[in-house]
Amino acid sequence: MLEHFFQPNSVAVIGASTDPAKVGHAVFRNMISSGFRGVVYPINPNAESLLGHECYPSVAEVPSDVDMAVIVVPAKFVPAVMRQCGEKGIDSVIIISAGFKETGPEGAQLEREVGGIAREHGIRVLGPNCLGLITPRFGVNASFAPGMPQAGNVSLMSQSGALATAILDWALEQGVGFSKFVSFGNGVDVETLELLRAWKDDEDTSVIVAYIEGLRDGAEFMRIAREVTAVKPVIILKSGGTAAGARAVSSHTGSLAGSEQAYDAAFRQTGVIRAHSISELFDYALAFAYQPLPEGPAMAIVTNAGGPGIMATDACERSGILHLASPEKATVERLREKLPPASNFYNPIDVLGDADAARYRFAMESVLADANVNAVVPLLAPQAMTEVEHTARAIYEAAAADAKPVLACMMGGHRMRAGDRLLDEHRIPSYAYPEQAVGALAAMVRYRQWLGEPAPEAVEFAADRSKVKQVFDAVRAQSRVNLGEVEAREVLSAYGFRVPEARLAHSAEDAVQMAEEIGYPVVMKISSPDILHKSDIGAVRVNISGPEQVADTFDLIMLRAQRYMASAQLRGVLVQEMIRGGKEVILGASRDPQFGSRILFGLGGIYVEVLKDVAFRVAPVDRRHARGMLEEIRASALLGGVRGERPADTDAIVEALLRLSQLTLDYPEILEMDINPLAALEPGRGVVAIDSRITIAEQEGGSAAHGG
Repeated sequence: MLEHFFQPNSVAVIGASTDPAKVGHAVFRNMISSGFRGVVYPINPNAESLLGHECYPSVAEVPSDVDMAVIVVPAKFVPAVMRQCGEKGIDSVIIISAGFKETGPEGAQLEREVGGIAREHGIRVLGPNCLGLITPRFGVNASFAPGMPQAGNVSLMSQSGALATAILDWALEQGVGFSKFVSFGNGVDVETLELLRAWKDDEDTSVIVAYIEGLRDGAEFMRIAREVTAVKPVIILKSGGTAAGARAVSSHTGSLAGSEQAYDAAFRQTGVIRAHSISELFDYALAFAYQPLPEGPAMAIVTNAGGPGIMATDACERSGILHLASPEKATVERLREKLPPASNFYNPIDVLGDADAARYRFAMESVLADANVNAVVPLLAPQAMTEVEHTARAIYEAAAADAKPVLACMMGGHRMRAGDRLLDEHRIPSYAYPEQAVGALAAMVRYRQWLGEPAPEAVEFAADRSKVKQVFDAVRAQSRVNLGEVEAREVLSAYGFRVPEARLAHSAEDAVQMAEEIGYPVVMKISSPDILHKSDIGAVRVNISGPEQVADTFDLIMLRAQRYMASAQLRGVLVQEMIRGGKEVILGASRDPQFGSRILFGLGGIYVEVLKDVAFRVAPVDRRHARGMLEEIRASALLGGVRGERPADTDAIVEALLRLSQLTLDYPEILEMDINPLAALEPGRGVVAIDSRITIAEQEGGSAAHGG
């Protein structure tokens, strides 16, 4: 229940100051000057009145009930004030005060104390160290923000108060309205997940916008976000992408995976629209707040200048999801009949530099009426004869007569301001550059496609879980966390992966006998839980085709391994069936502290870390997302076969990804693992796990932080 935050009947500002330079003064002044129809009580033991309102020494002495308290006192006094709020029966508290976990261990302990008091008294808390909140419709401005936005349909949450004030300033300039505007700071209680839940069914909220620096519970976020995005768009700017968490890097997956891949995958799998800059956050928010969703990806461009039209066309192609609409023959003929002969009647539609507002209106109405067009991006560059305000009016009037989205671009500065204002007033988003308008439209199309996607379909395979537990227990009993290849093969076999026939040789004579039984040619590699990258030291040899070569290779591999790491536990040399043909791919998994298991797919072999042509998802992975991973990598065309090569069995790769996802969910102690290479044979022949490595936590169900 968060209604007392957004629609209270009475508010106490604890720490309301008589000094106009103090935050406590700004909060109180905002509350009484923003149209709030309830009662506001200033709490200040050293003043009799403040801005015409009677002051009270403490919240306990307020003569009536209080729905919400805003605390603006030094951090060390906050616990005592929280207890007073609990005794008063206040159920909603905003702690503006800083000086908590952001300052170090002592502040963190103080914040834990405040959280404990809140739980003891059943108080919901926003903050500490936050800007506060604003609900324009009800005149609530419980913040020290320098301005009050108008009411609208966008709800914003921000972990950063400074960024929230910047967004607010932009909104005031652009005339963008908000339903809810919340800064939650350290988020001791109410933060991202709580606000998503609250705003999912909020009738005043059509678009949710967020700035976050991290999440407490990635799995719960994914569950809630998937529910919310099915109802309304969620746009998130996530910062902190370059801060690599502490993690092991013993595998290819470990070296490639980072928190950003997990966030990207989680957002993709839940329909969240990710903004990569403040500019994109604004661009997307405007588009979703103002315009209907497009029915498809076909866009038309109307321009009075060739250069901007080309820029928009390039942006359309680079988007990876939009394409230029092919106008119907009737549309082309209509344009040809009315536009000057030098115009371009196809797409982009160039109405020429001398176009007046009437010509723009005609072109806009023509393309909006075209059944092949899903959205229109009108571009206006300032020529000497350009009628800026009249053309803006023509654009919004044409848009108002049709249900298709229109995202405008008014290129220029001073001369275009009046046109920008007119478009904003009539809920047509107006951008400074073509790439911004096209990028926002692409985000809308992606969200439309997300709404049409089926719900994730759970897939479960039969597996020998007791065998995997037995292997893991045996490894831990030897005080190890890295599985040897033989042990890794057992784990994969237990989950239905096909592995090559292989035997462990302890001598050259053993190796020769085993190679004869398996059949030539064979692959030979060192077996040691301490040597993970065997090829780096020349401890993997392929296409061994005779007894003498087998014996020599055994001795060579053992010698190289001993020289590389004298202390390594050498179990022998694995003599393995050589799998011919197929495409080499890599499957991997690594543990993320927030989201759990990240699943990786890419082209395999020794160059995977160099090329970094990989795709990530968060487990559980369903069949559709697994297929999407194959299509996402740049080299995806190679799987289909090029220059006469046979294609790979992509259905079998998808199934292997699903089996890997299930394995990592069943055993969260798997911190990192690679299957590299996984040989993808011809269609119908399946896949074979040629080589693999697995690292587990020291204890069963161990902390993901070791491998995040």
